[in-house]
Amino acid sequence: MVLSIFAGNYTTCAQVLQDSTCLKLIRKDIQCTYNMQFTAATEALLKIQKLYPEHPAGYLLRGLLTYWKNYPLQYNSPARVSLEEDLRQCIRISGKYTHREYEAEYLLTNLCARGMLLKFYDDNSLTLKVIPLATSTYKYLRHSFDLTDECTDLYYYAGAYDYLREAYPKIYPVYRPLSLLFPSGSIENGLKELNHAARNAVVLRAESYILLSIIYVNFENKYPQAIYYNKLLHELYPENVLYLAVYIKNLLLMKYYTDAEKLINTSVKDTKNKFFQAQLLIFRGILLEKKYHEMNLAEQCYKSGIGRISLFGVYGNEYAAYGCFGLSRINDLRGDKYDGKVFREKAQRLGTYKKINFDN
Repeated sequence: MVLSIFAGNYTTCAQVLQDSTCLKLIRKDIQCTYNMQFTAATEALLKIQKLYPEHPAGYLLRGLLTYWKNYPLQYNSPARVSLEEDLRQCIRISGKYTHREYEAEYLLTNLCARGMLLKFYDDNSLTLKVIPLATSTYKYLRHSFDLTDECTDLYYYAGAYDYLREAYPKIYPVYRPLSLLFPSGSIENGLKELNHAARNAVVLRAESYILLSIIYVNFENKYPQAIYYNKLLHELYPENVLYLAVYIKNLLLMKYYTDAEKLINTSVKDTKNKFFQAQLLIFRGILLEKKYHEMNLAEQCYKSGIGRISLFGVYGNEYAAYGCFGLSRINDLRGDKYDGKVFREKAQRLGTYKKINFDN
């Protein structure tokens, strides 16, 4: 989800980034939320809301807190109602301010709330909600490109558009006709802009890191480049299970099995997140298959992991695909070509990024 806070007082339009007390609280809230330290994040948020009770930043931060407290947040979760209410309120308030002096700041809070909602809807395959929100967001996104000199964090959006406008239709060919309706981007410029945001953004650094990681793993298949960002994310937010999962996956793709195993063994003892527990089972299956060549034990882990992660619907599809690819390889080794084919076809249906299969 996309987050950034460039804030001002709802009544006087005073800039919160110039309020050192509030800025310190905002940074603490973001750090604690991303690191899943929810008690400390809530304490900081309450102080921010007391200082600026009607400002959109409070609604945005509360939406972010809801998202991570319930990660992975599914559409049937009761928390979904408060998430949507807070983010849509942030959008409404942000849209009220068009004063030139504060334009970049309120445009950014607007885009952040829209980005988080779009991420939530897309993760839950809610296409009928994605399309109208994405359509109404486009004009704000395009306008943000003109304000990057005023707000470094807006380079995140410029980079995301430039890169994904060109790369996304290659992964999702169904969107190719739609992409032709929008101005061309540039893969090279997109990467430069995202790296600029990663180095210089005030509060969008983590989002820049994770998007660069996704790009280098899933689009570019350049795992050494991705691991630079994934390692940084894990060091910055060691309790964040999403960032830890992508880091472990990156290590396994690079065949750094010992490093991956250390993280898996440590995480199994500490985590209470059931989604992450399911991911760890699939990771352990890859280790057992690839490092130890224990095919029976690997098969057990894959099947258990697939069963558990299926409870999370489309959120778990990519990792279920890794498990199915593993089961396909194991059955092929046993000479069971039929089941090998069945599992590989299932993996292809579930997975989005077909080259990420751990076959090699």
